[in-house]
Amino acid sequence: MKILVINSGSSSIKYKLYFMDTGLAAATGQIERIGQGVSRIEHTAHRPSEAGGDKTVEKDVTVADHKAGIRLIMELLCNGETAVIKNYAEISAVGHRVVHGGERFKEPALVTDEVLADIRASIPLAPLHNPANLMGIEAAAAFFPNAPQVAVFDTAFHQTMPPRSYIYALPYELYEKHGVRRYGFHGISHGHVSRKAADFLGRDIAVLNLITSHLGNGGSLCAIEKGKSVDTTMGMTPLSGTIMGTRCGDIDPEIEVFLEEQAGYSVEQIDDMLNKKSGLYGICGSMDMRDIHARRKSGDVRAQLAFDIYVNVLRKFIGGYMAELGHVDALVFTAGIGEHDPEVRQGACRGLETFGVVIDQAANEAPWTQTRTISVPESKVAVIVAPTDEEFEIARQTKDILDPGRKKVS
Repeated sequence: MKILVINSGSSSIKYKLYFMDTGLAAATGQIERIGQGVSRIEHTAHRPSEAGGDKTVEKDVTVADHKAGIRLIMELLCNGETAVIKNYAEISAVGHRVVHGGERFKEPALVTDEVLADIRASIPLAPLHNPANLMGIEAAAAFFPNAPQVAVFDTAFHQTMPPRSYIYALPYELYEKHGVRRYGFHGISHGHVSRKAADFLGRDIAVLNLITSHLGNGGSLCAIEKGKSVDTTMGMTPLSGTIMGTRCGDIDPEIEVFLEEQAGYSVEQIDDMLNKKSGLYGICGSMDMRDIHARRKSGDVRAQLAFDIYVNVLRKFIGGYMAELGHVDALVFTAGIGEHDPEVRQGACRGLETFGVVIDQAANEAPWTQTRTISVPESKVAVIVAPTDEEFEIARQTKDILDPGRKKVS
């Protein structure tokens, strides 16, 4: 089975083609600035060394819309030196990342007119993302009329949360009438690394309690009880929880009222500030943790403050989730910062020895790209670094939902 995975933005398409018999990506790429005059495509065909090895193409092109983008992708997949398949008919299915599924979607969904209508109905909950995701689905459906389209939702993994975790302490009618509640995000990644950690530990995911930390430019943590999400840091939107590259994370909500009434900010200015000018960037002017580390080492006080706040918030959430779960088998770090930044991992675990978390400093600092343990053998809680692969998880869930004998994705 060959599955094309599409992550569609308003002016971009990221994609991977998976050969599911091997579980490997045959091609990866992205198109940027769609519909903006001059677009840019970066495409890599992954081929064995005996076939000439990987072949990468980078070029400026004209891509009028998402359908034209899909056509360009297929030309690169089927023709010339980047060809990895012979024709469009080899595509068995297309899996799409959809950011918000509301309460309607608890697992992936085979795309139908009804499913499309429900995704549209969730646009008020994700006005920047769901319309773009829909453009990708509609473009692919027009291009592959005979291939099943599957929507995989970033919110679905968290639909197992109990009401105590997702209901806000606001008038209950806001939940009933407007769907105001915690939804959580990064669910595709949290689900993927939780299964990867269970496989690594050689244990059944259904008996494990885990805390997964997806730390990239955006970041969230998830408390997982017996394989199911029971709490997560992001809320109705991806703004809440930990501080991130440019997002503030949890703050006193009255700050927004103060800024509007006392400082003269408009609602649009406040929204822009909280999402694009806050977080690490707001504190020290950089959202790149590598730059922050370099500045810390040179004595930059503001960079040190940004780091200290970042890891302090992580510790508070990890400690809170340990109390909530009662027993934790493993703490899992993933995504760009989580996988590659030993200083953040060390800082996030500092002071957690009382919960049985003991880092092996040498293992934590050793460079490695595979799933690995970075805690000492006597640590009561295993600390694991597990590379995430959200695109493969989308492909896996797409394949599973097309399997007539499948078990439901939890």
